[in-house]
Amino acid sequence: MTARTHFKPTLLIATLLALSTTASAHDSWFAPLPPTDRGEAVFAFGTGNQFPQQEITIPLQQLRTTGCRSEGLRATPMRWVADTPTAVLLRSGRPVPPTAAATCWAQLKPIDIEIDDATVEIYLKEVNAPPAVRERWAALRARGVRWQETYTKHARIEVNAAAGTQPANGGADSAAIDGLGMDIRIESPQPLRAGDSLRVQVLRDGQALAGLPVELRSNTSPIGFWRTTDAEGRLQITAPLAAQWLLRATDIRPADGQPERWDSRFVTLAFEVLARR
Repeated sequence: MTARTHFKPTLLIATLLALSTTASAHDSWFAPLPPTDRGEAVFAFGTGNQFPQQEITIPLQQLRTTGCRSEGLRATPMRWVADTPTAVLLRSGRPVPPTAAATCWAQLKPIDIEIDDATVEIYLKEVNAPPAVRERWAALRARGVRWQETYTKHARIEVNAAAGTQPANGGADSAAIDGLGMDIRIESPQPLRAGDSLRVQVLRDGQALAGLPVELRSNTSPIGFWRTTDAEGRLQITAPLAAQWLLRATDIRPADGQPERWDSRFVTLAFEVLARR
């Protein structure tokens, strides 16, 4: 069950609505920070044009739900720590033992936007939109319809992967998060090391997303690797080197009952690949 989010009030004046005027896909993701003295996991949660550089903070008002869970412990909401110009700092609701792997996540509130044709072309290129989306957009544009969209963002991070090591299988894979809306889960035993095969599954409302372009990016290079999910929403790619990595994807589809609008969901998964022993 996804726990509700509770935060300390903040006077930060910021809004994600400003992002609707940008020409980028503006992903949002968690970046790990040193834990608190009590052992709570701490993260910077922000938005940027390209991983790993966060550029715009996320106001607390936009957070719909958050949570963290670790081995043997149920999910609890994340807590507010501080605001910065480029990210909101959040911590786990309880200490995360250094010997326990954990996963934390957030879902943002939906945002309605309308963007011009030139920006749409940049947007579709950055998310590697599939042909069906481009063809439908071409038909709408030919009729003079502007791009109207409701988008929702989902983010997840895996931490302490090395702590989950088990002699039998090299660690457990990550479980799907109920109620997250859109999720990427790692199916490879963890911890992952450079050269290992990374296997993941992408889900929307608990259902596998087939034919979805997914990009793998690291904090060491601006070049990403695109793959497309199979019929079961799965893909496999080699983890090239030890680094901080981000999987990112955007599912764009016609809005229910509104043929001239789009319903889009962004998703990111941050994780670490360790060096070979």
